[in-house]
Amino acid sequence: MRRLNFFILIRMKILLTTTSFQDTPGAHHDLLAQTGWEIIRARGPLNEADTLALVGDAEGYICGDDAITRKVLEKARPKLKVISKYGIGVDKIDVKSCTEFGIPVLFTPGVNHTTVAEHTFLLLLALEKNFLFHTDSTRSGGWRRKTGHELLEKTIGIVGLGRIGKEVAIRARAFGMNPIGFDIYWDEKFAKEHGVKRATTLDEIFASSDYISLHTNLTPETRGMINAKSFAKMKKGVLILNCARGEVVNTDDMVAALKSGQVGGYGMDVLDKEPPPPDHPLLKLPNVVCTPHIASRTYESVVRQATTSVKNLILAMKGEKPIAQVNPEVPVRKMV
Repeated sequence: MRRLNFFILIRMKILLTTTSFQDTPGAHHDLLAQTGWEIIRARGPLNEADTLALVGDAEGYICGDDAITRKVLEKARPKLKVISKYGIGVDKIDVKSCTEFGIPVLFTPGVNHTTVAEHTFLLLLALEKNFLFHTDSTRSGGWRRKTGHELLEKTIGIVGLGRIGKEVAIRARAFGMNPIGFDIYWDEKFAKEHGVKRATTLDEIFASSDYISLHTNLTPETRGMINAKSFAKMKKGVLILNCARGEVVNTDDMVAALKSGQVGGYGMDVLDKEPPPPDHPLLKLPNVVCTPHIASRTYESVVRQATTSVKNLILAMKGEKPIAQVNPEVPVRKMV
């Protein structure tokens, strides 16, 4: 009780912007409320201008995919002591500047891989079974039908065999598919156990796969790596699935490949601009299935991510080691 009263006495300000955290009921709300911190709420993901308008007074920040640039950090310091990322992707955070300024960046690995893998198959099945075409037809009073394809014995190339990629491989085997994976850090034990063939190059993935599923981080090396040159190495009519980051795919090249038929369909949960403008060129194509970055947005996953992000922040504010930190070379400093 004394510790809780101490939290209340300080009334530290915490900026909270992730919408799935705020919109989903669960124990994470109680955990955050018990701290006694003053919570400043906003609806993310925020662009740089909106983020700039909110930082400055907050000691802690639970963020989603807000643009946390150097300019934002320069305004936020020295008040801002900790950033706790809700999720695993930190490509929107200038981690290098955070490290320079002594701001620990925390994150929540291992909380959403099951959910994202399930969503990957939602996109794949929607494309192969012409799901949107058929539901639109019946909803409008029609009975139009297209012939789809089985997943059985198809080859799925998995780019990035981390936690999510591994879960995709497990589910692919359950569908009777042939998974082939590419990852710099190869887990040979997992691959043998689940029958995943190793591709030594991306070109091998491109040439062999009926479906290509992207599960890689966004880095300078992976930005735009799926492009016109890549498509030329793929089977005609390949289906591409993207539950990673929109910027991994070159949008203009993808539009051209979809229109030409080189790519048969694109199932994505992410875009290069989020939210997208109404005239985004990918949104009007009939062989595209797009969801609004909700692959990890299930009740179970949200509660896991949100609870971990709050626990991370509490531990760091107490000067204790957080569950996971992107820049562990930056020490956490006791604030409460």
